[in-house]
Amino acid sequence: MFEVSVEKSFAAGHALRGYKGKCENVHGHNYKIRVTLTGDRLDSIGLLVDFADVKRQLQTIIDRLDHQFMNDIPPFTELNPSAENLARYFYEELQRGVSPVRVGAVTVWETDTTAATYHE
Repeated sequence: MFEVSVEKSFAAGHALRGYKGKCENVHGHNYKIRVTLTGDRLDSIGLLVDFADVKRQLQTIIDRLDHQFMNDIPPFTELNPSAENLARYFYEELQRGVSPVRVGAVTVWETDTTAATYHE
């Protein structure tokens, strides 16, 4: 099995609905996203997937959220924009465009020392 990873960053604001503490207030993060793709076959030139293609797909998702208040953007109008839910959101959005490889995991850092990972 092969794995490749791509990381990108963006800045956005959010507020955690139902949270009791500082994070219930509007605040922001400089997020870092790492997507790891997996597959058992390389293409004819020895690549699992073109890094440039993955970066483009990841950037398309980031562009929806970058420098925005995420609570105002679906699905986060209903779903709390926690790091855990962001990781699942990126996972599901990316999985649609990376066939025949699959998304192995997505990790979202809110800070240098706190992260959440989603995988199936």
